[in-house]
Order: sequence, then C-alpha cells, then structure tokens
Amino acid sequence: MDYYSILALPVLISTLWLFTANLSRTSHPHFTNKSIVLLIAHPDDEAMFFSPTLLGLTAPKSGNHIKILCLSNGNADGLGKTRETELIASGEILGLRSRNDILVLDSPDFVDGMKTVWEVEKVADVLSQAFSPPQQKGKEQKTTDRPKATIDVLITFDRFGVSSHPNHIALYHGAKHWLNELMKGNQGWRYPVELHTLTSISITRKYVSFLDAPMTMALGFLSRLKSSRKSERGAGRKQALFVNDMWQWRLGQKAMTAAHQSQMRWFRWGWITFGRYMVVNDLKREL
Repeated sequence: MDYYSILALPVLISTLWLFTANLSRTSHPHFTNKSIVLLIAHPDDEAMFFSPTLLGLTAPKSGNHIKILCLSNGNADGLGKTRETELIASGEILGLRSRNDILVLDSPDFVDGMKTVWEVEKVADVLSQAFSPPQQKGKEQKTTDRPKATIDVLITFDRFGVSSHPNHIALYHGAKHWLNELMKGNQGWRYPVELHTLTSISITRKYVSFLDAPMTMALGFLSRLKSSRKSERGAGRKQALFVNDMWQWRLGQKAMTAAHQSQMRWFRWGWITFGRYMVVNDLKREL
C-alpha cells in the first residue's frame, strides 16, 4: 500500500460511515409523532444496545415522545440506587425530554442475574398496569371494541436477547404476552401497539462497528424481498435501521463513560469502541 493510499483510507472510511448513517435515516419515516417506550432489563442497556435507536427517535424533528421502562435497577453488585441515577443521566445524554420519562423498578420479581429467569406473566402484568387503559386492565373486551393502549410503539430485545441474557429474553416474551392478551376477544382488529425488537447477530459481527451497516442493509433488503413474495402480511413486517454518525457514536460512548461510570470495567471499553450496537441498530416489527 503506497503513501497516498494510506492517507486516503481514513477519508474513505469516514465517507462510507457518513453515507450509511444518512441513508439509514430514510428507512424509518414511520416513527414520527409517536408515543414510544423502550423496555429494558438493566440500567446501561439503553446505552450499550439501543443508543442508535434512541438518538434517532429523539431527534426534535421526529416529534416523538420517548420513555424508558427498566424492570430492574441492576442491583446484582449492590449498586442499585447508583445505577438508577446513572440511567437518568444517560437518558438525558441520549435525548429524552425529562428524567420523568424514565421509570426504574426495584422489585423482587425482577432480580438482576444471568441465572435468574423472570416470569413472562409478571413482565406482561407490569406492561398492562403501565400502558393498558383502565377499562381494559384485567378485563376481556367485546369483539366490537377496538383494543386500546396508551402508547403507540414498544421497543425491546428479540427472543435471543442480543447477549442471550435471560432477563433480556423475558422482556420479549412478556411484551408479546401482554399484546396477545390485549387482543383477546378482539379478532379482526390490528394490534394497538407496534412491537419492534432489536435483532440479535452472530459474535463475528458484534465487533465490526459501523462496517456491519452495509451488511445489515443488504440482509434487510433480501428479507423484505423474500417476505413480499410469500404474503402481504410478511411484507408488512419491515426493518427499521438506525446508524449513528460519528457525533452520535461519541454521544453513545459518553452515555457510558460519563453516566454509567460504575459499569466501566476494562472489557466495556472494547464494547463501546468496537461494538456494532453502539453504531448500528436494526429493528424488526414483530406485531
């Protein structure tokens, strides 16, 4: 490689990154003027996994109102109260309107731990208490009633939990259980809340940062093409792609280094530097 090629490489990489980030912003025009909740398991999930999504959806021109519901305060190491405060600080960095838009639970039903399996029904019950209208809580509606909820969109992990964490996985199953309960006796209506999940990927793709964006775009295009050939229903389950530009990437890193200081162990530096989820999020509509 000659001298000029070496000098040109950073320019080419930066150009590709910016091009991909700008192109991704055309993939989610549907997310405008929505009431959206990000459902996470632990403080720092929002920064380590969902910062591209949050920074994309909290853009002022989108008109969205974003809230975070965190089912545990991450008290595995006795730092629960500290981590609650850190999550609020992180949310403010990532664009949430107010600290009142962040709710952290401290419940014996949702103990932080890799060996702890949360009950799906209890996750669903939290969502019902928070987002089902009063007249629908614990009550099956008539078939003539349109199912309702107080939010438009729910975002969480997919069935693999990105990191295979059982707490993450429980959120996916709990969210689906809640929405399916809302639909009981309401066949023929659309789900009142769109459920979008963060796609889990292989370990080989987790540490290639923004370089994974072109592959994600290509896979998303092929998936939509395949679905459209199968059925109209499949075609409706679209992918939304969020790619941080360099400034947003630094904001995501700041949410970890400045807010979640108690969690910045040595291995997390590698994650926030090379981790693909710090730059790229692809959401799949489940319901």
